[in-house]
Amino acid sequence: MPRSQRNDNFIDKTFTVMADIILKALPANKKAKEAFAYYRDGMSAQAEGEYAEALENYEEALKLEEDPNDKSYILYNIGLIHGSNGELDKSLEYYHQAIDLNPQMPQALNNIAVLYHYQGEKAKAAGREEEAEALYDRAAEYWKQAIRIAPNNYIEAQNWLKITGRSEIDVFF
Repeated sequence: MPRSQRNDNFIDKTFTVMADIILKALPANKKAKEAFAYYRDGMSAQAEGEYAEALENYEEALKLEEDPNDKSYILYNIGLIHGSNGELDKSLEYYHQAIDLNPQMPQALNNIAVLYHYQGEKAKAAGREEEAEALYDRAAEYWKQAIRIAPNNYIEAQNWLKITGRSEIDVFF
């Protein structure tokens, strides 16, 4: 049974009904509509913590989707799932693929920065100071890109950049 027929709560049902209306009204070809349906079902499964099912739906959506911008959001969501599962290298790989298709995606840039910062913290705790600093520098570069795109977001990152001397300007917004 399709996920759209299994949603139990009001918000999921409302989202599914709205998505189905949009899907029918979209002036898109059958393949694009099918890709969107898989994406919608992937998002629904992901929201419920059904990551294996979400990944299956996202993989199907990727096979069908032709629009690079839409593909970038699918890849971003796959990255989120791998990050949630502790598969940080896989998560980074998918975020980078999303950025390759859509360089104006601040949330992917932010998540890449968060992962590099986390790896820096682990390296620092293990006494690998030089490695930690290199990872912090990588995180800083991605945060700067994200902040340039969305200057009112990522306030904690902006503060971290300033405090650590990695900020090239005092205020981003």
